[in-house]
Amino acid sequence: MSTESADRVEDIIICGSGPAGLTAALYAARANLRPLVLEGMQPGGQLTITTDVENFPGFEEGIMGPTLMDTMKKQVERFGTRMLLDEVTEADLSAQPIVLRTANGQTLRTRALVIATGATARYLGLPNEIRLQGHGVSACATCDGFFFQGVEIAVVGGGDSAAEEANFLTKFASRVHLLVRRDALRASKIMADRVMKNPKVTIHWNTEVADVLGAKEVEGIRVRDTQTGAETDWGHIKGLFLAIGHKPNSDPFVGQLDHDETGYLVTQPGSTRTNLPGVFAAGDIQDHTYRQAVTAAGSGCMAALDAERWLEAQEAGDGG
Repeated sequence: MSTESADRVEDIIICGSGPAGLTAALYAARANLRPLVLEGMQPGGQLTITTDVENFPGFEEGIMGPTLMDTMKKQVERFGTRMLLDEVTEADLSAQPIVLRTANGQTLRTRALVIATGATARYLGLPNEIRLQGHGVSACATCDGFFFQGVEIAVVGGGDSAAEEANFLTKFASRVHLLVRRDALRASKIMADRVMKNPKVTIHWNTEVADVLGAKEVEGIRVRDTQTGAETDWGHIKGLFLAIGHKPNSDPFVGQLDHDETGYLVTQPGSTRTNLPGVFAAGDIQDHTYRQAVTAAGSGCMAALDAERWLEAQEAGDGG
C-alpha cells in the first residue's frame, strides 16, 4: 500500500510494527476493523536487531528475532491488516476524526489510534558498537544475559538500571565489570550497596568505552580513563551491555498526551487508554519497567480490545 486517500477515515490506525503494534493489529483485524499499520522506519521494532529469542512463548528451540517479526507480520496480513512504510511526524489527537501527518507527506484520518512506537535504547554512538548489536553488544540483560554463561562481560552505566543489570548478569557471567564514567554511582543507595557488595561485580570508576573490538562478535573492548585519557584494550570482555537508559519514541504525541518526565506515555490504570478519547498506547512507549516482547504483545492485545470497545460505544451513542 503506497497511498491513502486524504478523504478516507480509517476505523483504526496502529503506529508501530513491533510485538505490541502487530498484536494490536491481529486483534483489530479479527474484529473486522481493517487496521492500517504504520511500520515506522525500523519495521519490526527492536527484535529485528536481536539474534536468538528464547523467551517468547511457543518456540521450544528459540527463534531469530527478525524471523519472529516476519512471521507475526505475515499472520496479521493474512487477516487483512494493511501495512504502510511510513511514520507519524505530526498529529492532531483532539480532532474528530484524529488527523495524522506522515514523513512521506500523507495526511491520514482515523477514528481510533493505537500508539505502539516503542522506545529506543540509548547507545554510546561508537561505529563498532552499532555494528555488533546482537553479536555481543546488547541493551537488554533480561533478553540476552543467558547467552553469556561463564565469560567476563562489561556493563556501562551508573544508575539504577546499570546496577540492577550488573547484579542480574552475575547469574550467568563469571565476572561483571561495571564501567562508571564518574567516581560515584547515581543509583539509589539500596541499589548501589547491592552492586558494591556483589563479589562477582568489579566496579571501574572514571572509565568509559572508547571502542568495541571484534570482527563478527565482541572479542574485547577498549576502555578510556576519563581523567587521564589513557586507553587500554581488555581482551577478556566477551559481552558489552549498555544500561544508560531508553528514549521513548513519543515526540509527535507528547505535546498532547499525558507523559512522565522522560516522555513515556501515561495510560489509565488497568487500561491502555490515554487522556484523550480514542487514543491508546501499548508496548514500550508506555512501559519503562518490563520492556519485554511478550509484555509488549500483551498490551497490544489490550489496546486493540480497548479500542474496539471504545468504537462500539461511539456507535451506540454512549460516548465510551
